[in-house]
Amino acid sequence: MDKEYIIKLASSFVEDSTDNRVNKNIALSTSVAGMKIFDEPIFAFGSTDDPYFQLLENQSIVGKHFINPKKWLPGGKTVISFFLPFTESVRKSNTRDRCWPSEGWLHGRIEGHEFLLKVSLMLKQTLEEAGYKAVVPFLDEKYHNRSGENYYEYSIPKFNSNWSERHVAFICGLGTFGLSKGLITKKGVAGRFGSIITDLLVEATVRNYNNILEYCSKCGICAQQCPANAISLEKGKDHVICSEFLDIIKKKYKPRYGCGKCQVNVPCEHEIPKI
Repeated sequence: MDKEYIIKLASSFVEDSTDNRVNKNIALSTSVAGMKIFDEPIFAFGSTDDPYFQLLENQSIVGKHFINPKKWLPGGKTVISFFLPFTESVRKSNTRDRCWPSEGWLHGRIEGHEFLLKVSLMLKQTLEEAGYKAVVPFLDEKYHNRSGENYYEYSIPKFNSNWSERHVAFICGLGTFGLSKGLITKKGVAGRFGSIITDLLVEATVRNYNNILEYCSKCGICAQQCPANAISLEKGKDHVICSEFLDIIKKKYKPRYGCGKCQVNVPCEHEIPKI
């Protein structure tokens, strides 16, 4: 098994699966029934020996609560990181209202995330059937996050988790951060990230960047787009302000939620902006 096989398998799964479309039985309206959620995924592969993973334990980056890939899977050799970019239909639907998320975006955030986990589990099962060990950190019993006060009684700072998909994607070579704290890939910032740790040895992807903000043009349009005014050129994203606005959205659209205004109508929406 090699990286080309993994990429081809995932791409076919994303293209062919009915779960990658909004089911008409749960669609918020007929206008989004059947809407395709994700385009073809992109992949990057990192070595568990990459010293950058150790750096994530620095308190100024993620923190001591970050669990190193080799602790998730003793004997692990490769971290597979992938990005599922939202389709143009999902992205454009979220540009029509200045404040509230679109129906397409709400489905992309919730059903889209559920589908991402199905992709992860499919790849994990494929690796295991081929005789390799594999762990999906987000679905592992060791995974914990803290999205609010006392959400989990662990020594994890608020708005943190012990496995960061975006930081892992940066290390593996998928892209760099933007002002909104999203990760800008060659297919933009609008989408969802997943990862798998395995003892299959795969050649690491070369990081074609040196700076954590290298792909960000600092244009400030994401700050202008934010309905909660949670982003600024001077300070970047304020997680507290963003979270408080998301709480309002959760009440309005329960059980769905999402926003994503900083990911649409911006130069990095679906590509690396020209700087």
